[in-house]
Amino acid sequence: MSEAVTRTATTSPGLLASLDPLLREWLPRQRWFAGKGRPVTGFSLVEATELLPPTAKLGLYHLLVRAHQPLTVGAPTHPGDCYQLLIGLREALPPRLAPALIGHVEEGPLTGRTAYDALYDPLPAELLLEAIRSGTRIGGLSFERDPHQDIREGLVARVMTAEQSNSSIVYGDTFILKLLRRVVPGVNPDLELPLALAREGCPRVPAPTGWLQTELAGEPYTLGVMQPFVQGASDGWELALRELAKGEDFGAEAHALGRATAEVHTALARALPTVTLGHQQLHLLVDGMIERLEAAVQAVPALRPYAPGLRSAFTALGDLAAEGTTWTAQRIHGDLHLGQCLRSATGHWSLIDFEGEPSKPLSERRLPQPTARDIAGMLRSFDYAAHSTDLPVQGWAEACRAAYCSGYAEVSGVDPRTDPVLLRAYETDKAIYEVVYEARHRPDWLQVPMAAVARYASPDPI
Repeated sequence: MSEAVTRTATTSPGLLASLDPLLREWLPRQRWFAGKGRPVTGFSLVEATELLPPTAKLGLYHLLVRAHQPLTVGAPTHPGDCYQLLIGLREALPPRLAPALIGHVEEGPLTGRTAYDALYDPLPAELLLEAIRSGTRIGGLSFERDPHQDIREGLVARVMTAEQSNSSIVYGDTFILKLLRRVVPGVNPDLELPLALAREGCPRVPAPTGWLQTELAGEPYTLGVMQPFVQGASDGWELALRELAKGEDFGAEAHALGRATAEVHTALARALPTVTLGHQQLHLLVDGMIERLEAAVQAVPALRPYAPGLRSAFTALGDLAAEGTTWTAQRIHGDLHLGQCLRSATGHWSLIDFEGEPSKPLSERRLPQPTARDIAGMLRSFDYAAHSTDLPVQGWAEACRAAYCSGYAEVSGVDPRTDPVLLRAYETDKAIYEVVYEARHRPDWLQVPMAAVARYASPDPI
């Protein structure tokens, strides 16, 4: 690491009291807010750092704020999720920053100023880059960098406006900084795994150039990760939809994606410990799948007719374990689908976003798991793409499935289709999750996972 420059940081008394009324309205509207549907009853300040001197015309605060919400409407309030905010304060907001408006402060020491999401403002965003470049520590915030990678000064910042569970800033088409919005204690796999892959020399994952973290009560918190920006890249989902719209075959790309996935899996198995899953471990895994099925049937009654067949996908796996079959588990991506893959203009595929499923506890996301879970996620993604066009291409998803598994086998030496019971269990588990998600958030899409559920529940699933 580069030798850090340390700067002290202070915060204005009453800062949160001034912002509280505004945050109650603004925070629940954000795409990355996890507590939708439940009222925010209050906030507590976890950490606050003033990033610019109090004499500066622009006020700039880095905040970790816990939003208190009841578990359900009408239930007692409990300590809720912790969010990372970068709050800017100006006397007036220029028109270009109108989309970033949080509100006009009418209470406390900040009265009369305008608060906004400072990630949309190039000056504060570029300050973050300079802090990483120089290895600065400001208050409790630690900006780290890989000393072997060059970070030029003066790169212009722009925020990515696509809705996502975090926020990203691109610097001059050279780097992309992803700031985690909902933060939890512990080592985040979105930093841990790319660093491990970089040590292995794996070219399929952009190596972290810098990162932002803090420590609270002896626990590390990963706040952001900066990596090289893949210029001119298409994500796998967009590319698949374009090819589908033209009626083009996607087999060559699916094959290349299978090879890329296998390269990442084999590198992770070299870099980090693997474990053997025997009867006891598989019993717990199968129980978890069955519990998720039972909860899904309660949430989406349309699943009920398929429940016995779906359960059989899981009990068949348990039966194999009882007979003495074992499986290897290792660190995996954890949330792999077409949208987590980038194809460069030269045709090179990269895997990104190793955070795992943000709704799951960090300890669970960091557990070794069979690689079949990642593979099942990608196979389900092919199925989703195939059903997203007005004129479905017959056999498209099946052809992608075969090409992807063949590409995977060329690198790993093992074709995922040779372990059909394990793969069926993970595909079924994923489809059940999709049913619940679509029923709650996108009912127009519900028929896609329901069609898959009908296949997986049949005696001879395809």
